[in-house]
Amino acid sequence: MDFYEKVKGFILEPSKTFDATKEDTLEDALKYYVGITAIFSAISAVLFAFASTLFGSMMGGFEMMMGASAGIAGAISIFVMLLILMVIWAFIGGAIIHIFVYIVGGRKGIVKTIIALMYADTPYLLFGWIPIIGLIVAIWSLVLSVLGIRQFQELTTGRAILAIFIPIIIIGIIVFVAMIAVFTFAIGPSGEMISQGS
Repeated sequence: MDFYEKVKGFILEPSKTFDATKEDTLEDALKYYVGITAIFSAISAVLFAFASTLFGSMMGGFEMMMGASAGIAGAISIFVMLLILMVIWAFIGGAIIHIFVYIVGGRKGIVKTIIALMYADTPYLLFGWIPIIGLIVAIWSLVLSVLGIRQFQELTTGRAILAIFIPIIIIGIIVFVAMIAVFTFAIGPSGEMISQGS
């Protein structure tokens, strides 16, 4: 399948498209992922440049020129940084998820997990930058992660759901406990907020 067919397929017919890409290599998936991540990074960079220029124009004169130049330089930096970080995270996140895939019985290898998750990110990378819609497509990408893991690892839907949601729940608990710890420390033993002067 070519790039456009994959994009269309993962959005409109994900189950069928996962079946059609089941034999894809990591190289195939990485080329696709870099392409679709480049789109996301470019849109994010353009939005940053626009915001910087708009802020500069509100300040007027010299600040507008500085805002425009900073916007362009910042946009290029954001594009490169996002592209690199998201590709790196695809492998790190895939490795973390694969631990739980293996726990629930997935035995098709870590590469299959990483490929499935790369493809599952399609809706979010295309539309995640749009307010409100971004939340909807993030959920849709999560659903696609379950479908991809189910089909690439040949698991039941229930096991695929566990593989995706167990790490999310664990991370959620860790964040919650950390927030409670910070809040408790901020209040202090006397039950009053600790001031900076104390």
